[in-house]
Amino acid sequence: MSTPLREPTARQRAIPSVSTDSDIILRSRASPALFGQLYERHARTIHRYAARRAGENVADDIMSETFLVAFDRRERFDPAWADARPWLFGIATTLLKAHRRVEARTWNALIAAGLNEISTASASEQPADRSNALMDAQLAVRSLAPALQAMRDDDRDALLLYAWADLDYAGVAVAMGIPVGTVRSRLNRARRILQAAAATEPPHPTPRTGSTSWTS
Repeated sequence: MSTPLREPTARQRAIPSVSTDSDIILRSRASPALFGQLYERHARTIHRYAARRAGENVADDIMSETFLVAFDRRERFDPAWADARPWLFGIATTLLKAHRRVEARTWNALIAAGLNEISTASASEQPADRSNALMDAQLAVRSLAPALQAMRDDDRDALLLYAWADLDYAGVAVAMGIPVGTVRSRLNRARRILQAAAATEPPHPTPRTGSTSWTS
């Protein structure tokens, strides 16, 4: 004889299903262990972003510190944002400021070595259009790294949050704690620098259909 299904208890009915980052963070304020779910969702993405900017060794520390800081600040998270990625990328970007010299060496190594394994692996995990855009961006980095290094730090951060963290203008604004209009200004300024640098470079292969360019 089959066992009849039981009605959920009052406690079970009171526990909401976790479907967004905001849900996890809000519930973790009372049950800290739940914050581990946010780590499981986004640790790899944060590590990849940090590795592109400052290399694998620094990326390990940045990833760990990002989630430690986020845990300590979870009471300040704005629950209006269902997606915590802009918040996490903002923390990671702030932490990277202490590693500017290491990041500069990473750019120089990229210029010398061309596309690295991290970039190629990351592109293979993206949807087709985003993968094409990412690979075009990586090709641009190899030749435009000096221009990226010469940018104001805030302009470069805005550009890389948009291009590598896959954030839209609103997401970059949240990550950097600035208005969307300021994001537009910084991206426009960064693109003008890249366009000027690209004008002095030999022509690159024609971008793939559906790809986007940092300089347009």
